[in-house]
Amino acid sequence: MLIDEVRITIKGGDGGNGIVHFYNDAFRPKGGPDGGRGGKGGSVFFEGVSDISKLNQFRHAKVYAAENGGNGDRNNRTGKDGEDLIIQVPVGTVALYDNGSSIEITKIGEKVLMARGGSGGKGNFLFRSSTNQTPQERELGFKTEPKKLFLQLKLIAQIGLIGLPNAGKTSLLNELTPANAKVANYSFTTLEPNLGVTRGGLIIADIPGLIEGAADGKGLGFKFLKHIERTSLLVHCVSAENEDPKKAYQTVHQELSNYSSVLANKPEIIVLTKSDTLDPKQITKIQRTLKADVVTSIIEPESIKKLNDLIAQKLN
Repeated sequence: MLIDEVRITIKGGDGGNGIVHFYNDAFRPKGGPDGGRGGKGGSVFFEGVSDISKLNQFRHAKVYAAENGGNGDRNNRTGKDGEDLIIQVPVGTVALYDNGSSIEITKIGEKVLMARGGSGGKGNFLFRSSTNQTPQERELGFKTEPKKLFLQLKLIAQIGLIGLPNAGKTSLLNELTPANAKVANYSFTTLEPNLGVTRGGLIIADIPGLIEGAADGKGLGFKFLKHIERTSLLVHCVSAENEDPKKAYQTVHQELSNYSSVLANKPEIIVLTKSDTLDPKQITKIQRTLKADVVTSIIEPESIKKLNDLIAQKLN
């Protein structure tokens, strides 16, 4: 199950404490202050990755903290800095803080500072002066406060493949990109969005099948309607095997309208899929009735090329 909304708590590491220490050996019985400062606490970073299931890692563990800095040591040695904590999240994740500010992860490999670690406290070596040669002062490391975050995934894809269940969307994704998503001849094969990247660098999202009433919460599609909002182009797939292709198209388009007028008015390409299942005369008749922009079959490479060219043309 894809988790696309979650609440977690993060915390930068506390800074290490400075120490009070005086150097003393047989040759320098009054060697002076040499207490070192504490190390810095580790910071928490988010790193963008292409894996849209990465928010699933927060399903059980809800608190994530970077390592604390080590305390200072004698001989003016600074304590060990705490290790940073790098948490991978899907590209398209929006992190909302309690204070209302937000950060969005938009690129693969992008690292964003989410919670800074605390600074280390000074040791007594740093408090020495001409008037205070035996300082007893030191500082404690800075203690960081936990930060509560609400994470929401909004897929970043230029193209959204939509249509009723078993409309051939996943098969098209596998042809248009190097994706290798599961395909089977039954409804709701796709339970979570699949992503693929074309040779031209365009990201395509195969959105799980919409059904009538999806905008009201029925079926799988409602959960993913919000993910289509960011796309620049919709590729609306209608199967030639459907008993009433025009009604199939109207059902999905109505659900888009019910959910959002923005979605309903997005540029789209209407694709009649699985054209190899009927004879050419039937396909021509359906194409005219449906006003399909292109007819495709995964066993006809030329039809996939036509769709690819049309996508490129629409996005230019």
